[in-house]
Amino acid sequence: MAQPSGDFGQENLRVRSGDLVAGRYLVSVGGPDGSDLRPCPPEHWPIPRRRATGEQRGASRASSGPGPSPAVGPLAMGSGPGDLPLLDREAEVAQLLGKLAEGRSIRLLGDPGSGRSALLAAVAEGAGGLAPHGVIQLCGHRRDGADLLQDLFTAAYQAPGYRPDESQLPELLATVGAIVVIDEVAQEGAELEELLARAPECAFLLVPAFGAVGALPPGSRLEDHPIGGLPRAACLALTARLAGRALDEAERAWAVDLWFESQGLPLRFVQAAALLRRRDLAVDTLLAAEEDRRAVFGGDEDQEPADEDPAIREAELRGSVPLPSVAQTAAPALLLVEGLGDSAQAVLRLAVAFGGECPTAAHLPALIDVDHGESALRELVECGLAESLGGHHRLTEGVLEALAAHWGPETQSPEGAARHFSWWVGHSAVSTEQIAAEAEVVLGALHADRAAGRTESVLRLAQSAAPALALALRWGAWRQVLELGLATARQAGRRRQEAWFQHELGVHWICLDPGDETPAASQARERATAAVEAACALRQLAGDSRQLAASRRLLMLLQQNVREPEAAEAQTQVIRRPVIRVLAERSWPPNGLLRGWSQRNALLAVGGLLALSAVGTAVALGVSGSGGSSPAGGGTGVTGSVLNVGGTPSASASGSASGTASSSATAADSATASASDSTSATATGSAPAAASASATAVRGRGPATPTSSAQPSGDTSSAPDTPGQPTTAAAGPSTPGAPTSAPSTPNAPVQPSSQSPTRSAPPSSASPTTAAPSTPPPSTSPSSGTGSPTTAPASPVTGTPSTAPSTP
Repeated sequence: MAQPSGDFGQENLRVRSGDLVAGRYLVSVGGPDGSDLRPCPPEHWPIPRRRATGEQRGASRASSGPGPSPAVGPLAMGSGPGDLPLLDREAEVAQLLGKLAEGRSIRLLGDPGSGRSALLAAVAEGAGGLAPHGVIQLCGHRRDGADLLQDLFTAAYQAPGYRPDESQLPELLATVGAIVVIDEVAQEGAELEELLARAPECAFLLVPAFGAVGALPPGSRLEDHPIGGLPRAACLALTARLAGRALDEAERAWAVDLWFESQGLPLRFVQAAALLRRRDLAVDTLLAAEEDRRAVFGGDEDQEPADEDPAIREAELRGSVPLPSVAQTAAPALLLVEGLGDSAQAVLRLAVAFGGECPTAAHLPALIDVDHGESALRELVECGLAESLGGHHRLTEGVLEALAAHWGPETQSPEGAARHFSWWVGHSAVSTEQIAAEAEVVLGALHADRAAGRTESVLRLAQSAAPALALALRWGAWRQVLELGLATARQAGRRRQEAWFQHELGVHWICLDPGDETPAASQARERATAAVEAACALRQLAGDSRQLAASRRLLMLLQQNVREPEAAEAQTQVIRRPVIRVLAERSWPPNGLLRGWSQRNALLAVGGLLALSAVGTAVALGVSGSGGSSPAGGGTGVTGSVLNVGGTPSASASGSASGTASSSATAADSATASASDSTSATATGSAPAAASASATAVRGRGPATPTSSAQPSGDTSSAPDTPGQPTTAAAGPSTPGAPTSAPSTPNAPVQPSSQSPTRSAPPSSASPTTAAPSTPPPSTSPSSGTGSPTTAPASPVTGTPSTAPSTP
């Protein structure tokens, strides 16, 4: 895809935007104020669908499988190592297939250039029927463990725009049973074991990256399978096939020396065959020069006759061109570069500038003005200088170091590279799969422009590539782009750009937090908090209120996530705590604060207490003046008060004081406590119109029965009093600690307690009946008289029967 003409400035920058679901969040990427996220609503939850076996293999193979990639077109048949069959590897392929059929996981060990990727591709082709879900081929080149798990999920399920977090992946991958083939795995140790544990039903076949070959921990699922070089016959056959002709005696001896030196590494013989083809070109040049001289100047007597075989002359001239030494073939990159075409050399310089990553053929016309990019890439692969991996090409082991030291600072990236990729990642015709395949190339362009001091280009490309990589679910590359842009903006003093990168890094780390209390989750939460707080501070200094509000929303979400685990932990604790511990932990005010109370507040408090005491005493005296004893059963009785009806005076004599007064200071408690276990009331009057009512409501074990108590033996007088004159009630002997009755006003009715309901006895019939006496409880006061109470007709005032003492 060519870059459009015209000025391409920051105002023309198009940032890719969209939504995706990451764990428990709905992430809006590429907003005007930066990315935003919120808890995912239920209607946005994706439903992953399991891929079919054929669809699964096709998707994983086309995207990032090992071996030659179809991203740049097929190589010419018979001209490159990618199309050659394996030589003398049939036994190893069968052995690996047998181990995978048993469910064992294998790690292939070998030197770079030993043919591990080719062996990996051959095993993947033959393992299609070993697992119920087929074969999944992945590429681990510059991918972290989270990216590999996401690629595995994408190959097994169809759920575009969904990245499950670490708490959701085990459940999704637990039912996947496939042969997982991964090339260039950079993980080792505990990280590698965690990768295998996420898919327990899969068998893995891995090729570790260079320098990531550590010892396996005890109890690991993996077992190492070393791969050596090819036998001598296989190396000679490989060289002859790639050279396109049979080897002569000198070349065979040279190849044998190379086999001893290289231990049979196939890559060395691919490069050796390229050197032989270059030597053949030199021989062809000599033959063409001789023919031109013969055509111009004619032949002489010393020259060979015309009917002589040209192959004999070619062999003679080939002997005059020396073969490279074994030392030169140990690092043949410089020799191979000299025989490349102009387009291939330009692509090679661009790859060295990008850190060993070759862009796909579609980008080459816009970057280095190469029209036939596929041919140039094919030439590099044929010479053993590049290999296809993960949807694009990269330089083989040792080539980057040798050429970077040889060319030096001349290998700078073109000035328009960052501008081109900034336009390309934001183009609507470019899919997220294409962006994911070019992630390493974009990172290489960023590093190259930063090394060249192009700050504007780096910031422009980082701000446009970061949202695109986030939507492409290449989050390892997304984080690297953000960190690189942040370092560049900080170095250049660009506060707004620095705040933007800090904000995006905060979004990245929030999405990686599954919400549990694992060390990885806590670390992600801490990094997210630090990044968002830094973004808020920078945006506040810059005066960007709208962007500041967006960052503060993220900070509030982080604080809410921190409080949720604390609340959940508090719910699991015992709610009721010891009172002594609570009082001990309570922070009491100092003495100075107590002394600072005003005198007015103290007087008001004392006055309130005195008022409550007076009211309680009055109510208690009123109740005790008309109280008696309750029946057996421990019920609570409430008696009525003495009423003067029709101006007829009446006086009530108090019976034996039973029960215990309450020590409460409130009026209600005093009134309730004055009612004893056995309650009775006795009233006398001079006329039927002047009656005193007494009703007893008993709550106890037996039914409520009105009872009469005996007349007390104390000095009790009943005489008419003058209206308005207080009635004095003589109290009998009482229990120690009982309250002493005081004179009360007869006209002041005593309100019954609200805590004990009053139940009135039904009106008596025409012939009065005497209630059956019940056994009274033991009384603390002696009684000397006996009486037989009778039930009187109902009082016309209260509607309750009145009791009067019988005549002795």
